[in-house]
Amino acid sequence: MRRIARAAAAVSLALGVLTTVGSTTASAATEHGCQDGYVCIYPGAGWNNDQPSHVYYDYGSHNLSGMFGTYRIFNNQTGGATMSTCTGYNGTGCEGNLPSGWFIDKNMTPINSITLQP
Repeated sequence: MRRIARAAAAVSLALGVLTTVGSTTASAATEHGCQDGYVCIYPGAGWNNDQPSHVYYDYGSHNLSGMFGTYRIFNNQTGGATMSTCTGYNGTGCEGNLPSGWFIDKNMTPINSITLQP
């Protein structure tokens, strides 16, 4: 009888661990509406109800237009990839590196492009 109780407890514990790991993994893939591996930009100094207005995935430069005032930039890239904001088009005049997992509220009025780099 004790063996059955121990086996049932072990199975229950294992299922609980699997459920916890599964839910943790699922929530880590998307954070604030930004998929794993992406850089997401939100209008204003907040998460905009987890609805980014711009998303970027590919490494390299990305030209911006019509972005004035403060935006929140969230680097949800993986593997230590960084991103930079640039005052010129095509990734020129870049400043700083935002590490993966970090966000910043930035005045985008003088910003004309961003770069994503590994």
